[in-house]
Amino acid sequence: MKPQKRHKALQPLSREHHHGLLLAWKIRAGLDKNVSPNQMQDYALWFYKTHLIPHFDIEESHVFNILGNDHRLIKKALDEHKQIIELFQELEIKPDTIILNTIANTLDNHIRFEERVLFPKIQNVATEEQYNAIERVHHSVVFVDNYKDEFWK
Repeated sequence: MKPQKRHKALQPLSREHHHGLLLAWKIRAGLDKNVSPNQMQDYALWFYKTHLIPHFDIEESHVFNILGNDHRLIKKALDEHKQIIELFQELEIKPDTIILNTIANTLDNHIRFEERVLFPKIQNVATEEQYNAIERVHHSVVFVDNYKDEFWK
């Protein structure tokens, strides 16, 4: 698929999506190499707490309201956020290859849905005022990874 052209206010979120896709790839690489679930758990939970939760907060507080919480696409995105959060909470209790694989697949599918379906729909209706509001609360930051244990290599 051809990459979508994003409004500059949504570009930082799309860059964060890229890092989420990399998380899914790293988990899959770890699973392929038979890395211990405990080892992958540390990185996955670090990523979840450091990057995913703040990302979800911005989307839910400042982006999804452009279409409204009653819109079917927003309901789908919110349901998927809830499912992803529950998976990470489950991982925190029990490191498990099935949970890690489910996280990788669910996160990958969710990000592709937001990039291919939801964000284009939002861009069709968003006003400059709404974009400005997003830019005021969400600035582009340099992604800093946790290289303490590069299990995916």
